[in-house]
Amino acid sequence: MKGALSWPFLRLYLLTLLYFSGNSILNVIIPLKGESLGASNSTIGLIMGAYLLTTMFFRPWAGGLIQRYGAIRVLRVLLTVNGLALLLYTFTGLEGYFFARVLQGVCTAFFSMALQLGVIEALPDKDRAQGISMYSLCSYLPGIFGPLLAIGMWQSGETGGMGLFAVSMIAIAILTGIVGFTARIGGQPDDTASGEEGRGPAGASGREGERRSPAAAMLRATIQLGSNPHLFRCGVLMLSASVVFGAVTAFVPLYAPQIQGGNAAVYLMIQAAVVVAARFLLRSWIPSDGKWRSSFVGGLMMLLVTASLAVGLSPSAGAALFYIGAVLLGIAQALLYPTLTTYLSFVLPKAERGVLIGLFIATADLGVSLGGIIMGPVSDLTSYSSMYLICAALAAAAALLALQRRVRQASSAS
Repeated sequence: MKGALSWPFLRLYLLTLLYFSGNSILNVIIPLKGESLGASNSTIGLIMGAYLLTTMFFRPWAGGLIQRYGAIRVLRVLLTVNGLALLLYTFTGLEGYFFARVLQGVCTAFFSMALQLGVIEALPDKDRAQGISMYSLCSYLPGIFGPLLAIGMWQSGETGGMGLFAVSMIAIAILTGIVGFTARIGGQPDDTASGEEGRGPAGASGREGERRSPAAAMLRATIQLGSNPHLFRCGVLMLSASVVFGAVTAFVPLYAPQIQGGNAAVYLMIQAAVVVAARFLLRSWIPSDGKWRSSFVGGLMMLLVTASLAVGLSPSAGAALFYIGAVLLGIAQALLYPTLTTYLSFVLPKAERGVLIGLFIATADLGVSLGGIIMGPVSDLTSYSSMYLICAALAAAAALLALQRRVRQASSAS
């Protein structure tokens, strides 16, 4: 096999799968643990949201540092810190969980940027969408088996301690370290940093990018979030969609028992399985030509609206509608992110592409965080059902932006 499915890239996808396995278990364990300790939805949402809220702040900075120093060096440091964070979950309470989520957020900012920039720079244009889609696929693949494992661990913990949970976190930390410390990104050697003649191993962008400090690059990128119409539109769409994704991840484990026949593990497994299947089977549908497809993106946003409505109306309509919502949400989640990321990889200026894509991904992180942090108090004041209907209204407003065919003129990739 060659291109996006060659062995060096398959190894990176395996590393992605292992890295995100821990989070797929924690997404179920943390809400259940919080509820058992009497925590409010606001507190649970804060702990869940701390992960990607931290990622959001560090991701643009991560893009600049990776371009400057190289992905391999950064990757090995963050895998060590991530292993320590996983160990914290094995012997601490909610306060320790919060701190561990923050550490994981920092690690994920650098991990995802290192791998995605490596894929973007190492693959030719025609294979770029497939590479991004395969990375995203493997980041969601643990969601198929993670929820069931988490439920089993929780039930085991209620009767005999959290030994199985602790063993799983330690095993994930060790396996991720082994694969990560032997990985290569883009076929570059370990000691290669961004050189004087062009790009480094994670896509350093030449002398101009090297002269600019990470902080200055991040400030410039933040300004472009408002001034660059391509980045602004994609960022708003990703932010809105991610609020829905975050609200589902944080509160479905607590919401499902209110639905007759509803099961959180089954819902999350269906959603993750659809994400994986759609990203693999439909990866050729993702545009890879740098053109804005308003009907395609708008259709994905309307799927998200329908999914939110299905989840919100499930207490009165039954579990069948609940699981239909999982399917629709999975399709939207599978295609929206790689579509927008691939589009931006063509239209953003190459000299700042790493930092700007980092900023775009930060909007996704912020949205998922707000799905827990803001929607938690909303559900406390109203109900889970009403909260998901509010999510549907937010997605519908964003769909109108997606359907706009033109944006004002802006600089594109050279």
